[in-house]
Amino acid sequence: MPRPRNKLSNVKVQKAGPGKYSDGAGLWLFKTPEGNAKWVLRYTIHGRRREMGLGALGDVTLKAAREAADRWRPLVAAGKDPIKEREKERRQLLRVDNSLAAVAEDAFTARQAQLKDDGKAGRWFSPLRLHVLPKLGRVPVEDIDQQDIRTTIAPLWHTKADTARKALDRLNIVMRHGAALGLDVDLQAVAKAKALLGKSRHEAQHIPAMAWQEVPSFYATLAEPTVTHLALRLLILTGVRSRPLRFLRVDQINGDVWTIPAELMKGAKGKTSDFRVPLSIEAQKAVELAMSHSRDGYLFPSVRKGVISDATMARLMERRGMEARPHGFRSSLRTWLAEATDAPYEVAETVLAHTVGSSVQRAYSRTDYLEQRLALMERWGRFVAAEKSAEVLTFEQARTIV
Repeated sequence: MPRPRNKLSNVKVQKAGPGKYSDGAGLWLFKTPEGNAKWVLRYTIHGRRREMGLGALGDVTLKAAREAADRWRPLVAAGKDPIKEREKERRQLLRVDNSLAAVAEDAFTARQAQLKDDGKAGRWFSPLRLHVLPKLGRVPVEDIDQQDIRTTIAPLWHTKADTARKALDRLNIVMRHGAALGLDVDLQAVAKAKALLGKSRHEAQHIPAMAWQEVPSFYATLAEPTVTHLALRLLILTGVRSRPLRFLRVDQINGDVWTIPAELMKGAKGKTSDFRVPLSIEAQKAVELAMSHSRDGYLFPSVRKGVISDATMARLMERRGMEARPHGFRSSLRTWLAEATDAPYEVAETVLAHTVGSSVQRAYSRTDYLEQRLALMERWGRFVAAEKSAEVLTFEQARTIV
């Protein structure tokens, strides 16, 4: 049986004293002894009693209060909370642009301090810019659901799985940023989209690496004292990643030790210590030759300004029709350490700046095995330079050479 409505009259509204007066169907007039009066819509949603203010009596007439109540009651019947829906409307009015593109830009700006070079390289944002925003950029972030995400990512899911995962990870961060802004986003949308996408058929492809036995032959072809040749030589001889090598500054080198600043190491977030790289005699020769090219403090400057690009060394290998890539020399070195030496695991891993052991173990073992690594890198340098003394030695025998 429907509840009675319109029980109040304009005369009663004006003359009523302090108290609570029902107009029916959840609409109430509250009056205080101080003379204040307001309209309230009472309703129950999800088992909770709620009271929604509809305005002060001086601003909202009885007729207007009834119209407002009529507007919000259907939402309760639909299982929605009018208070939350009204807050959502207010937020939308306050925000000129709550599109995914705008929220993504804001999320990126908020995270820039945590990214290398404030994210200027664009690697953090590019998965969104290339694969998500062209399709969903104009959509209000609050309207994005798992079906939207699934449709957007599906073309990549089985062909470029790593790219798809990065795009989903970035999108999840953006969605959470939107929630932090007060937008009513679905924080589970990305997780639900992954469930809909299923398991990817794509198999990750490792960066092609040269067999360690072939490295000396390739190294011998880097005979010209050009920036590219010398950079590749030092990359091979040290086993470092491309970024710290490209941004190597002359003042980072002290004798047979190159100290890489923590911020240039992979996963620099949270790192507080620099990383020391032992330089073999062969590596020191490459450094000495490169000194003539140094500019603005950098050992490997580009032709115009700044340092050589990430692709400079790779293009040299591409032009020669080689499958292997510069980063693959880290794998060549690690395999050589495993097959041609008896270096302890923790020393071999430290050569490549890999984290070894649990956080507790690292707290107690704070050595970087510099002396042991110098012995190994000297041995590697002699092997790469194809010296006759490059026969395989034990780890202890190699240490006596240095």
